[in-house]
Amino acid sequence: MTSPASAFQEEDSSRQVEAPRPESGWPEPTLLRVLAAISICHCINDMIQSLLPSIYPILKSSFQLNFSQIGLITLTFQVTASLLQPFIGMFTDRRPMPYSLPIGMTCTLVGLTLLAYAPTFGLLLIAASLFGIGSAIFHPESSRVSRMASGGRHGFAQSVFQVGGNTGSAVGPLLAAFIVLPRGQKGVLWFTLVALAGISILSWVGRWYKDRLAHLRTLPAKHKEPGRTLPRRRVVFALVILMILVFSKYFYIASLTSYYTFYLISRFHISVASSQIHLFVLFGAIAAGTFIGGPIGDRIGRKYVIWCSILGALPFTLLLPYANLFWTGVLSVIIGVVIASAFSAILVFAQELVPGRVGTISGLFFGSAFGMGGIGAAVLGKIADMTSIVTVYHLCAYLPAIGLLTGLLPNIEPNRGRKLLS
Repeated sequence: MTSPASAFQEEDSSRQVEAPRPESGWPEPTLLRVLAAISICHCINDMIQSLLPSIYPILKSSFQLNFSQIGLITLTFQVTASLLQPFIGMFTDRRPMPYSLPIGMTCTLVGLTLLAYAPTFGLLLIAASLFGIGSAIFHPESSRVSRMASGGRHGFAQSVFQVGGNTGSAVGPLLAAFIVLPRGQKGVLWFTLVALAGISILSWVGRWYKDRLAHLRTLPAKHKEPGRTLPRRRVVFALVILMILVFSKYFYIASLTSYYTFYLISRFHISVASSQIHLFVLFGAIAAGTFIGGPIGDRIGRKYVIWCSILGALPFTLLLPYANLFWTGVLSVIIGVVIASAFSAILVFAQELVPGRVGTISGLFFGSAFGMGGIGAAVLGKIADMTSIVTVYHLCAYLPAIGLLTGLLPNIEPNRGRKLLS
């Protein structure tokens, strides 16, 4: 009878099969080529979607928009994604759909084209909703792919996957500054070529995913993920706490991603192009934090990472509204690195609370992230219209204090923390 390791050798003879990890029960090695492919596509997906906040100054001028309308564009995109993702995740838990990945990227491509030609505010909202649909399809299934290719290194795999998205979010504003801003609204058409490349890569990933599902069905029962050991009530309570932590993280990040350029322009009177470069540096810091959080969580435990990430950002967010331009840049980088390291740990923590429901949990938490960001953008836009953009940053500075709730999470990895001393 063919062993799981030899079966994988036949699938990819160019890679040496690692010994199974007894502590994880995972029979396969980490498949870096698959993780790289899905991370690149996450980069493409989020790079395209980051064009929305990046070209807000263009849209604000062309369509005579106020801050509330800008917040509504973000709300439309993020709420569309947040409402659909949990349902797509639940459906694909029961019936995985490998080729839904290129379909999701195709929706993003259509939204990108519409964004370039939209003559009215209403069509801008439709384009934003198509971006949301594309994300809703992409994230649950691609998160499942990264877990399937993890070889038991779940935090590392999620970080590789998510750092692709954050890298795309960082590159998007920079490309917008040098490609879109000089050409205006139709300059976003250049990114259709990147979307087509993403569709091609995801078609390959879809074929691998389909073959992988067939391979995993042949694994013996001892290689399946263990069932939940906590009572249902404690699991639900822990998920609620994790959701509140996601709220604190993404409500604050909404103040950065949607209004950081306006804050810099308003307070320090810098140019639009200069503000885009600052936004690029900020997103780069968020990407770095995302990559750091997952592997550290694999080593010392997710709960420690969540503690340090959310609550640890508090001193820096409190200082930010009082800093000059130089220290604003420094503090925003620190905040980006620290606060971004939480999401991989939160997501894997939740997946381990509810094993066997990767799509549902991924859809729920990615959807919550989009939803919280969208609601945050709309609420903060309204506050900015009523007061000032600087006031927004004074109010949001206290959000990381919600990280104190991390102490209420159960200890589901009691031995991980000992590695801090090893």
